[in-house]
Amino acid sequence: MKTETAQKHEKPGTIAFVFAMQEEQQGLEHRLQDKKIVLRGKRRYLTGNLWGQECVCVLSGIGKVAAASTVTSLIENFDADRIVLIGVAGAADADLKIGDIVIASTLVQHDMDASPLFPRFEIPLTGISHLSTDAHLSAQLAEAADLFLEIDRENHVSDAAITQFNLQNVKIRHGLIASGDQFINDPQILAGLKQDLPDLLAVEMEGAAIAQVCHDFEIPFAIVRTISDDAGEHADYNFSQFIREVAAQYSLGILHNFCRLQQK
Repeated sequence: MKTETAQKHEKPGTIAFVFAMQEEQQGLEHRLQDKKIVLRGKRRYLTGNLWGQECVCVLSGIGKVAAASTVTSLIENFDADRIVLIGVAGAADADLKIGDIVIASTLVQHDMDASPLFPRFEIPLTGISHLSTDAHLSAQLAEAADLFLEIDRENHVSDAAITQFNLQNVKIRHGLIASGDQFINDPQILAGLKQDLPDLLAVEMEGAAIAQVCHDFEIPFAIVRTISDDAGEHADYNFSQFIREVAAQYSLGILHNFCRLQQK
């Protein structure tokens, strides 16, 4: 699906940037040029030009239904031909720490279970459990993240935050992200998911729903998540501060580079 879909779009059109929480997109709106606000279905869509790229930005809200309805509207009402989800996630791999970046290669709904009618995790009537992101968009996100960490981070994240959150050696990983309508803060639940999905890197609440909608509409999509917690019993530790001082700044820096890459 990824390559064939990308080839359909000979001339790139409008790209959509989706955020689940207001804090994740702070600082973005005033950088949007020629901004117009469209209210639709209790969502506030911002259209305009972001660092040279025509786009629409939207706060979807938290959870799979909110994400799915928002992305459907983006595709049907705003002619978005590419979708990028940016935000935070909990770590599900011992090698990941707060401040690391995960770029999804595949997504699964960890709370999808229609057994015994269908295998666990499989989306009923599709024969699919894992949905793949667009390879080209994901590669561009990875390049944008690399540039941010190597060149731009000191302009966005304070030295105090880098020290407080131990951000000296940030990693970028590619792999499986699982989504569900549950904020994971129980180590036993996380251990169970890791046992069932050994390759799992991170958990969140929107990505796999967006993946399913984009799969249905054959729209390229990519997802980048900053690790904000360990998805364990301390998952709420300094959560708001981290999003405000680190994750939101990551998002701005990565998107800046990503938009510039679209011009090449």
